[in-house]
Amino acid sequence: MFSLENRVALVTGGEHGIGKGIAGVLHKAGAKIVIGGIDEAAGQQVANELGGLFLKLDVTRQSDCQSAIAEIEKQFGQLDILCSNAGIFPQANLDEMTEAQWDQVHNVNLKGTFFIVQAAMAHMKKRRYGRIVLTSSITGPVTGFPGWSHYGASKAGQLGFMRSAALEVANSGITINAVMPGNVLTEGLQAQGEEYLNQMRAAIPTHTLGTPDDIGHAACFLASEEARYITGQQIIVDGGQVLPESPDAIPG
Repeated sequence: MFSLENRVALVTGGEHGIGKGIAGVLHKAGAKIVIGGIDEAAGQQVANELGGLFLKLDVTRQSDCQSAIAEIEKQFGQLDILCSNAGIFPQANLDEMTEAQWDQVHNVNLKGTFFIVQAAMAHMKKRRYGRIVLTSSITGPVTGFPGWSHYGASKAGQLGFMRSAALEVANSGITINAVMPGNVLTEGLQAQGEEYLNQMRAAIPTHTLGTPDDIGHAACFLASEEARYITGQQIIVDGGQVLPESPDAIPG
C-alpha cells in the first residue's frame, strides 16, 4: 500500500524543513523527486541525496511555475504529484507591519500556491491523473499566534482556495488536499529560540514537537492511489495541540 513507484513528484520549497521531509518520504515510497526552490545549493544537495532533479523555482513568478512544469514534462513525460510547500513565516506585530511585509507573505504562501497549482493542473488534466497536496498550517485556520496575522491569513486562504479548486478538477482524476502542521522542529522553528520551543512543547499533549517526516507521511498518504476518494480535505498533524480546552486539560 501507498507505493509511489513510477510516479513523479514536485515538492516546492523542498530544500529545507518540512519540504525536505516530504520529499524524503515520497522518495522512500518510490517516487521520482523534483525539488523546486530558490536555494540552489541546498536544493541541489537534497536532489542529489534523493537521486532526483533540482529546478530553480520562485513560486511568486508565474513564468517560473509554468517553465518548471514544462521542464518536468520534458524530462519525465509526466507529473503525478505536486506538493505545494513553499512558504515563509517572518514575524511582525500587526501595529508595526508594513504593506510590503504583508504582500511578501501572501505572494509566497498564497499567490505562489495559485501559480504552481494552476500550472500543474494544466498538465495533470491532459493525463487525467494528479495528486496535489498543500502545506497549510494550524495557525490561521484553527489557531493564532501574535506576530503571524499575515501568515495565518495566508494559510487560511490556502484552504479556501483548495476547496473551490478541488471542485473544478474533481472529474479530471485530480485530487487537492492539505496537511496542516502544528509545531514541527525545522530550522525556521529553531530560530524562534529555546524559550519558544519549550512553550510549544508544554502546549502539546504529547509534549513533543513534530518532525518533517511526520508531515511527509501524511502528505504521502494523500499523494497515493489509495487516497483517490479524498479531495478538498485537510489533515491536522500536530500531536493533539488543538484539542485541549485549557492548559489544565493537557496531561502532565
